[in-house]
Amino acid sequence: DAEDITIQTFSRAFDKIQTFDEAYEFKTWLFTISKNIHVDLLRKRKRNILEQSSPGIPDAIKKVLDDAPTAEDQLIQDQNLASLLGHIRNLKPHYREVINLRYFQELSYAAIAEELDEPINNVKVKLLRAKKLLAELIKGK
Repeated sequence: DAEDITIQTFSRAFDKIQTFDEAYEFKTWLFTISKNIHVDLLRKRKRNILEQSSPGIPDAIKKVLDDAPTAEDQLIQDQNLASLLGHIRNLKPHYREVINLRYFQELSYAAIAEELDEPINNVKVKLLRAKKLLAELIKGK
């Protein structure tokens, strides 16, 4: 597929070279062409899968790729989350609280500021410091 996309990309670029705008980089133009060709290829494959199945029979459903994580992927995610939570527990309580409110409860800065009864700028600074400390803990410093 990569070879086909590459050949089609350069062929299309050669055919459409007069449309190239010199205000942009040439490689960006080529990447865009190749990305569009790849998307077209994926759409064509998806359409072929749906056309091959007979009406009324859900065979197409069986052929659709499953994006759900495998059991191994889920286990790795769970282990990474457990490790991250362990590192978060090592932070000071006020940093832990701001991380919890922002990333686990998904509150906005304004909502966090209201919850903690602090100015938004203080919340932003605390969150920045908490992330830096957390990164240092994860790196093992």
